[in-house]
Amino acid sequence: MAKVSSEPGPPPRTLSKYCTLNHWLLAAAQLLENSNTRENGHQNVRRKKAWHSSETKFQLYTDTAEEGCLIMLNQLETLSQCSFNTTLPLVMIVHGWSVDGMLEGWIWKLAAALKSQHKETNVIIADWLTLAHQHYPIAAQNTRDVGQEIAAFIEWLEESIQFPRSNVHLIGYSLGAHVSGFAGSYISGTNKIDRITGLDPAGPLFEGMSPTDRLSPDDANFVDAIHTFTQQHMGLSVGIKQPVAHFDFYPNGGTFQPGCHIMHMYNHIAQYGITGITQTVKCAHERSVHLFIDSLLHDDKQSMAYWCNDIHMFDKGMCLSCRKNRCNTLGYNIRKERLPNSRRLFLKTRAHTPFKVYHYQFKIHFINEIQEKQVEPTFTVSLTGMKEDAENLPITLVEGITGNKTYTFLITLDIDIGELMMIKFKWDGIAVWENIWDTVQTIMPWSKGNRRPGLIVKTIRVKAGETQQSEGRGGEAAHGRSDGQSE
Repeated sequence: MAKVSSEPGPPPRTLSKYCTLNHWLLAAAQLLENSNTRENGHQNVRRKKAWHSSETKFQLYTDTAEEGCLIMLNQLETLSQCSFNTTLPLVMIVHGWSVDGMLEGWIWKLAAALKSQHKETNVIIADWLTLAHQHYPIAAQNTRDVGQEIAAFIEWLEESIQFPRSNVHLIGYSLGAHVSGFAGSYISGTNKIDRITGLDPAGPLFEGMSPTDRLSPDDANFVDAIHTFTQQHMGLSVGIKQPVAHFDFYPNGGTFQPGCHIMHMYNHIAQYGITGITQTVKCAHERSVHLFIDSLLHDDKQSMAYWCNDIHMFDKGMCLSCRKNRCNTLGYNIRKERLPNSRRLFLKTRAHTPFKVYHYQFKIHFINEIQEKQVEPTFTVSLTGMKEDAENLPITLVEGITGNKTYTFLITLDIDIGELMMIKFKWDGIAVWENIWDTVQTIMPWSKGNRRPGLIVKTIRVKAGETQQSEGRGGEAAHGRSDGQSE
């Protein structure tokens, strides 16, 4: 088995700062190949062992104690001692790989957020640190055993106190997402648990695997996943890139997150070895957790995401429709709907909480009268709303403006400006005001006047993703010359 050093310390000076990360990912890739061989063609079948590991601890969270109350499998008295309420739903938090063998702070933050917003809920923390505090490939192998232990716990609740599995929601982070998937699949019978939420499910040793060897939509009545760190290095990524749920959310494309700096990650790993991953991966990988917590703590700022083929189409503003269930809410308050195929949803977020932004689609029809020249002006737009104003927002062009054509852009705002009242549109320092309530004339390229050929805005249409409201009018005489002057 490939070994990965867990001892901190600087690497040899001749090595690249990426060396340690490369070795870690290579080890994962090598074990993936070996594990496929060991399965002898039977990797598509989840085999339930006759014995159950006793490594996993189930702690019922209470907001009055520093540590959870331990519920012991097959010991009914611990349920009453911990005040487990059989009439309330159960949310179980499942952590991921551990470098230091300690429960991370986000676990308690998530538990507290759940209880603060949904007091009538049993919140249990599944502590599998003894199996998670291993070299990553070994911890990944242990996910099946932990999933079986959680399945046994849920079945015990159902058999001993008639607690319905339909009242169970598993929330798993990183490796814990796949643990949750295994748990859902190992529960006997045809009925499934209600929901599994995967928070940036782990990528190495799970990317590209069959649905039975990772989290999949078949593991619960409803499965949702948030992907926040799928940036690949040597063909592998910390978070899984492929869809694994009914609804898969990719904030900011899912590769990396605002406020996280990838170079910090490589520098820390190069300096401290494998232990540096804890802090360096933490920002983007753990952002999935904080997005979910954000959905609990900011009920009035729920982040909306939109179905799209890929992030490039989304960045062009092509995918802000909510028709036919094309959008959904990220996090706890998602609209639970089983779909025949996984649906990939995209959204933008801020770098800090509350993470919600407001998405706007701009469709601008340009007429370039300079037939032999491609125009590449610099655009900004200012919006006046009923509540707030947003000024000098940059518009990024992915191609030059030629001929007579409509271009689509995506603009996001940190604030809710309310109903849109007015647009101020600039290119190359030229300002054009258009009141969208006014009756305006259609611009013809042969309009009167001794005007030199330039760039004309024929129409502007604006759609707010969050409200699905659209506004659009034909343009006033809005012209610009290539020398950056208005007429």
